Amino acid sequence: MTAGLQTIIYPVKDLDRAKSLFSALLGVDPHTDQPYYVGFRDAGQEIGLDPNGHAQGLTGPVPFWHVADIRATLAALLAAGAETVQDVRDVGAGRLIASVKDPDGNLVGLLQDRTTD
Repeated sequence: MTAGLQTIIYPVKDLDRAKSLFSALLGVDPHTDQPYYVGFRDAGQEIGLDPNGHAQGLTGPVPFWHVADIRATLAALLAAGAETVQDVRDVGAGRLIASVKDPDGNLVGLLQDRTTD
């Protein structure tokens, strides 16, 4: 199972203020600017702002590990002692996400992009 950390999602309460802050921090405008998600790219790293993150159990920034098989990875993490925070769900265009809490309460996100056959 190979995974790579490529995405960090910040749950935000005020999307416009957060967008302004991260635009100033990164020195770029977002590549995605929607009411449900604002995304920036910096040095190959995706920085996402999620206005619904708090409602979904996110309490702070969450690293999302890109994996080839989200369901197998999720099962392996649960078998290793993780607890489900958010089960696998499609967030659009075939992109799947899920999140777990490790035994110390740290959040770990999983992301699987749509596979092309």
